Amino acid sequence: MVRGARQLLTLRGPGSARRGPALRDLGLIQDGAVLIRDGLIASVGPSRRVENLSEARAAREIEASGRVVMPGFVDSHTHLAAGPLRFAEPEARPEFVRGLPGSRLLLETRRHLRIHLRHGTTTLEGKSGAAGDETGELKLLRALAALNQQPLDVIPTCLAGRLIPLEYRGKPDDYLQWMCSQFLPKIRRRRLARFVDAVCGPDGFTLSQAGRCLEAAQKLRFRVKVHAEQASHDGGARLAVEHGALSADHLNYASEEDVALLAASSTVATLLPGAVMGSAGDRLPPARALIDAGAAVALATGLSPGSPSPCNMQMVVALACSLFSMTPGEALAAATINGAHALGIADRLGSLEAGKQADLIILDVPDYREMSYHFGGNLVALTLKRGEVLYRQGEVRWPED
Repeated sequence: MVRGARQLLTLRGPGSARRGPALRDLGLIQDGAVLIRDGLIASVGPSRRVENLSEARAAREIEASGRVVMPGFVDSHTHLAAGPLRFAEPEARPEFVRGLPGSRLLLETRRHLRIHLRHGTTTLEGKSGAAGDETGELKLLRALAALNQQPLDVIPTCLAGRLIPLEYRGKPDDYLQWMCSQFLPKIRRRRLARFVDAVCGPDGFTLSQAGRCLEAAQKLRFRVKVHAEQASHDGGARLAVEHGALSADHLNYASEEDVALLAASSTVATLLPGAVMGSAGDRLPPARALIDAGAAVALATGLSPGSPSPCNMQMVVALACSLFSMTPGEALAAATINGAHALGIADRLGSLEAGKQADLIILDVPDYREMSYHFGGNLVALTLKRGEVLYRQGEVRWPED
C-alpha cells in the first residue's frame, strides 16, 4: 500500500481521451492511498478508507507523506532503438546504425530505458526507421520486441518513409511497393510491430504515397499513426483523421482547418515540445488552439539518439507549460492518460484506477504544479512498475549528518 500522499493524482475518468476542460481534471485526492495486489491496483481513494480495508491490514506500506503520487508517464513517441550518440554528419547515421551488432544495440537501448525509468516513465513507444534497409530495420524491431516488459512496457512501431534504402533511391514508388507488399507483411507475421507510422512531408512520403502505405497497413490489421505537418503543411493531419489514425504527431504547421478536423475526430494530437527546442527554426504547434477546440492532446519526448531531444517527461511537461501555454494539469494529463490513448492502451495504463496496472511514481514535492517550474531536474522519489519498486531516489548526505 502506498499511503499518505499529500496529493494523489488518479487521472480517473471516462474511457475516452481527455479533451477541453476535462484535460485539467486530474482526479485529485488529498491524503490518498493506493492498494496494490499482484501488480494491479486493488483500490484507490482517501487513505482513511483504503487503510480500513481488510486486505490493507497486512499490506507492506510505502510512505508518501507530503508528496505527490501519480501514474507513471506514458511516452507515446520515441525513436528509442537508434544506437548510441554519434557526433558526425546525420547522413552517415543510417550506415552506423546498420553496422551496430544486435548486442550493442540492446545495450544502448536498455541504457536509454533506465534513464526514462529514473525520470518516471513506465511505458513508452519505440519506432524503427533509423537503419533504412530491411536487415537493419528488422534488427531494430527485434530489439524493441526483446525489451518489452523487461521491465517497462515498450510498444514497437514500424516507421515508414523516413529513410529509403539505397537500392530504392530515386525510385520512391518501388520503395513503397516493397514496403507494402513485402516488409509490412513480414513484420506482421513475426509480430514485430503493433503500429505503422507513415512519415508525410518533405522528409518522407508524399500525401498520396502515405495514404497508400496506411491503407496497406490497415489491411494487415496494423493500427496506424502519422508524422504530420512537422516541417511544412503537407496534409498529414487530414490524412490521419481520414484513416482513423491513433495519433497525428508533431503538427508544428497544423492549420485552423487541421485543428477543427482533429477536434472532431478520435485521433490524438501528439505534441513534442522537446523536439521543437532541439530543432532550430521549427515553429510551435497550435497547442492552445487544439485544446480549446476540444482535440485530444498528448505530450511525448520524441527521444532520438541522433538529434537533440529530452528523455525526461518532467521536462516535457515544464516545456509544454512554458512554450505551449498549457496548465500543469493539462500537461500532466497529456503526458499520462492521453499518452496511453495515443497508444491504444488506456484500458490498462495511464491512470490509477482499480484493475489497471500498478504503474505509479512518487514525486518529492508537495504540489504537482511545482513540476512546471523545473527544467531538466528529477523530482521522482520512487518508481513502481506493476507494483514493484524499480527506482528509489538516492540518499543525499550533508557533511554534518
